Amino acid sequence: MSKDKFERPSHVVLTSHSNQIFKKSLPVNWGADNPKERGPIIATISEKENRNAIGTHSGSYTVYRALSIANGDYPREHRPELENTFSPVTIKPQDSWFDPEKIVSIDPWGGHIQELYGDYIREGYNIKPTIAVTQARLHIPEIFEAIDKGRLEIDGDIIAKDKSVKVTKIAFEPVWYLPGIAKRLGIDEGELRKILFNETGGMFPELVTRPDLKVLLPPIGSTTAYVFGDVDKLSNPEVELSCRVHDECNGSDVFGSDICTCRPYLTYGIEHATKTAQRGGVGLIVYYRKEGRALGEVTKFLVYNARKRQEGGDSAKNYFKRTECVAGVEDARFQEFMPDVLQYFGVKRIHNLHSMSNMKYDAIAKSGIEVINRISIPDDLIPADAQVEMEAKKAAGYFTEGEIKGEDDLGKVVGRNLEE
Repeated sequence: MSKDKFERPSHVVLTSHSNQIFKKSLPVNWGADNPKERGPIIATISEKENRNAIGTHSGSYTVYRALSIANGDYPREHRPELENTFSPVTIKPQDSWFDPEKIVSIDPWGGHIQELYGDYIREGYNIKPTIAVTQARLHIPEIFEAIDKGRLEIDGDIIAKDKSVKVTKIAFEPVWYLPGIAKRLGIDEGELRKILFNETGGMFPELVTRPDLKVLLPPIGSTTAYVFGDVDKLSNPEVELSCRVHDECNGSDVFGSDICTCRPYLTYGIEHATKTAQRGGVGLIVYYRKEGRALGEVTKFLVYNARKRQEGGDSAKNYFKRTECVAGVEDARFQEFMPDVLQYFGVKRIHNLHSMSNMKYDAIAKSGIEVINRISIPDDLIPADAQVEMEAKKAAGYFTEGEIKGEDDLGKVVGRNLEE
């Protein structure tokens, strides 16, 4: 079959407030008392007159989609066939879904569009899910090792005979309610929209020309939650919950690079989440795409080189300085939106939080979620080259129950040379 030739449009229409408001664009009442009144989020581009959001779905992949369309491989007018795509697990609505301030960075109804907005779909509205749920088995070498060493046991339920771990996976596309985002940031909505417009190179004109559109699907990565045990238990504050909120680190998480503690923290969090589920509680791992402290992997690798080439080598004493020199800031992550996924599940209490980050802890506590215990990874799980990171973080005020080294001792904690 020959590819359909891509036809270049004769002109481009820039959205303007005066001539791009359509009667078929459904209103969005964020935080409304019922999902019908709230209305669906429509960010598809097949019928532009139906759109009620800025941006588009799968934001970080839109350029790939555009290239595929240009190459004739992707049907421009495709509508998803959603039959049999529904969740194998029921995610029940929580009070937070009806609070316009509790959840501002995801659409809590985004996983229920077939049953809630099926009438709109039948009328011709091209509505796509922004949340999807499935089940899987995890095969992780560190979990195999924990079983072999007796820290975990095969129970035939949470852990199968082949040592795999049963989980429920929930994927979230980012859906930003701009007034709520602005309030979290403590900034005027108009100023926020102007900054977003400028810093994305004018990618979304509607940010400044369509103040009536209050929802943005930003071109950033998605978030995935892994639930160990019964999803319903997440909202019960009396049931033990072990949780790791983890920011992406491709080098460590996937490839096992030992310059940081990211994979050890992640796998230890998974081990503890699994063990908690086995004793009747529930475990939760939330994986956020914020590579390199939201500075990107190129910046991160440049910092690695600078750290190891600086005078005195890669020492804990100067750990943060190289990042600031290269990127202009130590950390670009903004954790105030992070608890939204926890609010989606109705989490009210975390009994065991696996994190050294005060920024994460403060954001969770500020959102109204109680944290009982904070847990660090055992010392024997910290790679030798990652001691630089660990000691620097403890000295900088990150949570720890261990010794905090003074400046002289920090200078003695040195990682490998660049060539090693």
